[in-house]
Amino acid sequence: MIETSFAALPLAEPIQRALIEKGYLHMSPIQAQAIPVLLENRDLLACAQTGTGKTAAFALPVLNRLAQKTKPLGREEVLNLILTPTRELAVQVAESFSTYGKFMKISVGLVHGGVSPLPQIRMLQKGLDVLVATPGRLLDLYNQGHLSLASVQCLVLDEADRMLDMGFIHDIRKITKILPFNRQNLLFSATMNPEITKLTATILRNPVEIRVTPEVTTATKVTQSIHFVNRESKLPLLLKLVKRQTATRNGDLSLVFSRTKHGANKLAAQLNKAGIQADAIHGNKSQSARQHALNRFKAGSTPVLVATDVAARGIDVRNITLVVNYDMPVEPESYVHRIGRTARAEASGRAVSFCSNEELDLLRSVERFIKQSVPVDTHHEHHDEVVAERHHQKNLGHNSHRSGNAPTSRPAPKGKVIATKRNRKRPSMLSRSI
Repeated sequence: MIETSFAALPLAEPIQRALIEKGYLHMSPIQAQAIPVLLENRDLLACAQTGTGKTAAFALPVLNRLAQKTKPLGREEVLNLILTPTRELAVQVAESFSTYGKFMKISVGLVHGGVSPLPQIRMLQKGLDVLVATPGRLLDLYNQGHLSLASVQCLVLDEADRMLDMGFIHDIRKITKILPFNRQNLLFSATMNPEITKLTATILRNPVEIRVTPEVTTATKVTQSIHFVNRESKLPLLLKLVKRQTATRNGDLSLVFSRTKHGANKLAAQLNKAGIQADAIHGNKSQSARQHALNRFKAGSTPVLVATDVAARGIDVRNITLVVNYDMPVEPESYVHRIGRTARAEASGRAVSFCSNEELDLLRSVERFIKQSVPVDTHHEHHDEVVAERHHQKNLGHNSHRSGNAPTSRPAPKGKVIATKRNRKRPSMLSRSI
């Protein structure tokens, strides 16, 4: 049985005191698995969503090593480097280090774009125990000679998949080449795609792998439906849904998910061509371009936003009443996060998913993950009964193989939606975690 008590960890007294002051008693699953590994100075590859306590999972071991430090910091020297994709996340991570290291004499610095570099340069000149940075600004200051990375003992890549989606892969490679070879490497990612696998192979050395499955709860006020269509019918069906939304609802917004950056651009262009104002948001766009698109979307001047999964993280807009999964997500966890963009702040919303023949396995993965069937909507002219029947047969074979009994589900009759029971939220086993 994995120990979940912070008090049982061999952490330095000042860190334990800070945890007690905050009232933190028990570790979350990612903390319970990661912290003992990191205290042994092992490299780590962790798949964990935001909100699982992953910041403390890497911050506490880093602080524990700093508690044993005897050598004073050198000028412009950095001992621990944490890379994040956005300045918002960088600020949160830096605040966490300051909170957990409250009773320690450590220096925590923050480097990101969008602000004047002069205060950051003055801060770097004194040397830092912990530097939290976004890749672009860090490289700029390094190339100008304002900091040294020759003493880095630990590198943390936080939300690595998001960094890759935002186009930081080349910056990350440049940074890792600068760092000393003998260092500890930690990589945290919400998804494990082929790009992440390639990155880990070049950075991590014999890492311990941890995967923490988040608690699966689909928003209770979201009306979900699946539309079985062929690929050619997706665009006309999307246009009808969005036109109906913009014509009948006042100020309500639509968020459309595309699997690829190119697909997001193409969809936004097709929507604009059809007379529907739309923007695309993804990792190949600059931060300022993404922010401008998001501001227009929030203001309602652009009622439709087309986004990739990672670029859409952190979108919290109250008036989103329609989410369309134009492409089924490759990672089933993404489905929960996608549809969670609607029905915010006690409002209600709709989540419509398009599923073609090529995406049936992705739909099955989603339904297994959320432990429920997504209601099928056949009340549209683009319904593909062949695809629907294939999905039914796949489920028939899966359920029969698993239970030995014939399934009770049947294909949806024309013009009706199959109702399903909502997934019940499981109670937490932790009295309180970070």
